[in-house]
Amino acid sequence: MKLWLFFTLALLWLELQNGVCQQVKRKKEDGENRIRPGRKRVKVRYPKVKEKEAGSKSQSILTQVLDKGRFLRLGESLSLSPGKTMELRCKGTNIGWAYPSYLDTFNDNRLSIKQHERYSQLILSSPSAADTGEYSCWVVLCDGQECTKDGESTSATYIYFTDKEELFVPSAIYFEIIYLHPDKPATVPCRVSNPKINVSLHREVPAKEIAVDGTQISYNPMKGFIILNPSPEHKGAYYCKANSTTKTTSQISTKYQLLYVEVPSGPPFATIEASSNIVSGGDIFNVTCTVLGEPEMNVSFSWRYPGKGQRPVSIHDSWRLINRGVGHTTRISQSVMIVDDVETIDYGKYICTTKNKHGVTLVATTVKSHK
Repeated sequence: MKLWLFFTLALLWLELQNGVCQQVKRKKEDGENRIRPGRKRVKVRYPKVKEKEAGSKSQSILTQVLDKGRFLRLGESLSLSPGKTMELRCKGTNIGWAYPSYLDTFNDNRLSIKQHERYSQLILSSPSAADTGEYSCWVVLCDGQECTKDGESTSATYIYFTDKEELFVPSAIYFEIIYLHPDKPATVPCRVSNPKINVSLHREVPAKEIAVDGTQISYNPMKGFIILNPSPEHKGAYYCKANSTTKTTSQISTKYQLLYVEVPSGPPFATIEASSNIVSGGDIFNVTCTVLGEPEMNVSFSWRYPGKGQRPVSIHDSWRLINRGVGHTTRISQSVMIVDDVETIDYGKYICTTKNKHGVTLVATTVKSHK
């Protein structure tokens, strides 16, 4: 009996040992974390997104220096009192500036610009209503001797100098001509020194106030009255009237003469004509080159002719405005060549080259000998 019990216990012990030996540890898969994760939170880090990629607008690099070392970052517009010196700063090691053009025209010594190590400084002393306008700055990028304007690092602010006596921004021109083109808006530039001033547009003959509906005609204190779709009915003499918030007397602007333009934009429309195409020795003749174009479009002339460099000639250039049709205004530009005491060398082809900002046009005529 004891032997049987001993034998049974021995078999049981062998089975248990065999089961333990057959247990094999599971091999961890590649990349499996060998440290059991705990309950501590892990901060997720997202990739940084650049400001330009995020679509946000970059901050202005243009600031105004205030009292006690304070700075004001400038936006679209700013109103300042006249008389007090204005100081602007633009961040960057190489900065370009733009400001009302008349400050350059009259070489105004009230304006000074100085480049420092990390910023550029613009100072305007004793400002007045005439200094109202856009002030802008930008970073200048240079590669050797070639420099360009960095369009992405540009700031601009329209600054009003709110003079109670000068409601309109003064102009050196008492009577200004405005050309109306059928294919683009026209502006009557009666700008004001305070954006809160009430301004109206008036025609002289027949005398009446022009309705401003925001569709055909709109008003912008930074620009003036804008005629969106000019037509012949808009031609005539105009002026603007401003009403002060502190005075009962209105103020009148510069007078404006609006002329409707007939000729579309493009290279010069030129013609050439000789006073006579058949001449004899000893005669005198002239060749006239004529261009019809936009009133404000300058035209340059140059000539090629048989006796160039060997024969003296007289050349006279001129231009004037003319009316063509009903209410249409055109500029006629002419160059006249005069050949005196004709010789054999003067016979041949006369070529006139005309040029404007849109292109070049050549016209020619031939002068022959009278047999």
